[in-house]
Amino acid sequence: MPLAIVPTPVGNLGDITERALRVLREADCIACEDTRTSLPLLRHFGIAKPLISYHAFNEKNRAGQILDRLHEGQSVVLISDAGTPGISDPGYEIIRRCIDAGIEITVLPGATAFVPALILSGLPPYPFLFYGFLPEKQGERETALRSLADCPWTMLFYMSPHKAKRQTEDILRVLGDRRATLVREISKIYEEARRGTLSSLIASLEEGVRGELVLVVEGRKSTVPGEAFWKKAAGRLLEDGLPTKEVVKILSEEYGVSKNAVKSFLFGQTEEQ
Repeated sequence: MPLAIVPTPVGNLGDITERALRVLREADCIACEDTRTSLPLLRHFGIAKPLISYHAFNEKNRAGQILDRLHEGQSVVLISDAGTPGISDPGYEIIRRCIDAGIEITVLPGATAFVPALILSGLPPYPFLFYGFLPEKQGERETALRSLADCPWTMLFYMSPHKAKRQTEDILRVLGDRRATLVREISKIYEEARRGTLSSLIASLEEGVRGELVLVVEGRKSTVPGEAFWKKAAGRLLEDGLPTKEVVKILSEEYGVSKNAVKSFLFGQTEEQ
């Protein structure tokens, strides 16, 4: 039987899909990041199934037990506290082991926090880099941020409320003062998007912040991406029917490519066609 990866709401319970509910009701057992968190959700939808705890501290152990159930023909669903398992939540270990064992995996589309945050930010939505949670230790965190300093793509970070100010200060120090948006409480009643620069966001965090957070940070504009990269982007824009003038403007502004280089490439493409 397959392992089903099922996203659960990050805020509003109405965000769960009908398919997700059907798969949960048909499962023989449900593996949860925290059974105490998942139980109220399942009860709300009238779902009563055997639960297995599957979290970051027992992931390797529990993966073996879940594999045994799957080999016995049971259907197992994996959920996390909120969002999609495997995205900054436990899930990778069992998914990898199922693939190695030739066990079928079904992944349902559904709730995740960083996609709404990316769109809400108003920053270029593609390409983007989802990083997740930065390292806990400051030295490791700064090393990670230095590796991202030249990234031209919009970057997304998950943050805990009590670490948000300190980590945003580290990002400012390493990456410089860039446009950024702090999105909190996605899909909940107090959802908010604070837009500005890293320095202005830090000022807004002086009195603290509550809720689950996603920080969206502008990529480095001065870094010119590889030639193959921006040419591929140009091809996609042309396929979308954008006029040449608009394609030149977009690539120049978003990817730091000179207008002459873009024009030369596009006119060559036009002649070939």
